[in-house]
Amino acid sequence: MLYSPKVQLPVARQRWQALSHTILLRHQVQLWICHLETGLASVSGNKWLKLKYHLTNAQAGGMKGVFTFGGAFSNHLCAVAAACRQSGLASVAYVRADKPDLANPTLQFCQQQGMQLHFLDRSSYRLRHQADFISRLQQQHPQLLMVPEGGSSADGARGVAELDLVTTPDGLADTVICATASGGTLAGMISRNDAAVLGIAVVKDASLPAKVLQLLPPGRPVGQWTINTDFTGAGYARFSPELLQFCRDMAQQRLYVEPVYTGKALHGVLSLIAAGRFPAGSRLSFFHTGGLQGLQGLHYRNLITASDLALLSGLMAG
Repeated sequence: MLYSPKVQLPVARQRWQALSHTILLRHQVQLWICHLETGLASVSGNKWLKLKYHLTNAQAGGMKGVFTFGGAFSNHLCAVAAACRQSGLASVAYVRADKPDLANPTLQFCQQQGMQLHFLDRSSYRLRHQADFISRLQQQHPQLLMVPEGGSSADGARGVAELDLVTTPDGLADTVICATASGGTLAGMISRNDAAVLGIAVVKDASLPAKVLQLLPPGRPVGQWTINTDFTGAGYARFSPELLQFCRDMAQQRLYVEPVYTGKALHGVLSLIAAGRFPAGSRLSFFHTGGLQGLQGLHYRNLITASDLALLSGLMAG
């Protein structure tokens, strides 16, 4: 008989934050930041939404847990590990790592949550989207549900679509915006179809629009949406001193962002506003998708200082 735990999903609370910036004043544009808090730091923002139906489906199917994929510093892996522990489900991860490093704070956290780790070199990891490879893994884990990398699936998008990002405290937003890498969050925002949707790509991936299209509900009309690729910089998880300084500046407003996802995308939004891409009087809604756990990995790799880690995490707030 299969183990069927009772999934205890976090209770989410939506919080809005108005951004103050000279660019916004100069161009007469409002920018509201939407936070989604669950009480579990590693399952905040879009991660909770993208995992919600995967976990409930695992329970409904009488499964013991899930298996998934991610990089060695993956926000997704942390979220899966923490959410599964909270829900009484098992978790297994296939991690992209040529040389496994268990001193890595992300992987340490995953193991502390009970996640079992299996390491794949980059060549093997590229097979994660191939049906025969997934089938072999599913045979090895018959009592686990497969969750795609990043939680980006139709079920992941379905969870995101439940979040109202249009109704800000000051009225309806003209455009809703988020960082996008695997496309699941963006697809969920598009499928809700309440306003124009803008994804700011944080990774160089020419296939990203096609990935988003695959995740949209078939046969359902969608509204206007675009992906901006102007702000990927040197590539995924790479950032300039200017971008890091921007994240520090945001922390002074108690808006805590990191330079890989949310900080990179938000910096891009302000650049678009400065270039006049939004008319005066526009009201924008930006979804803060979490990811602050990644700051520990940046510090571990000496990409940010200990002071940056404390500041950008909000630990220096008075």
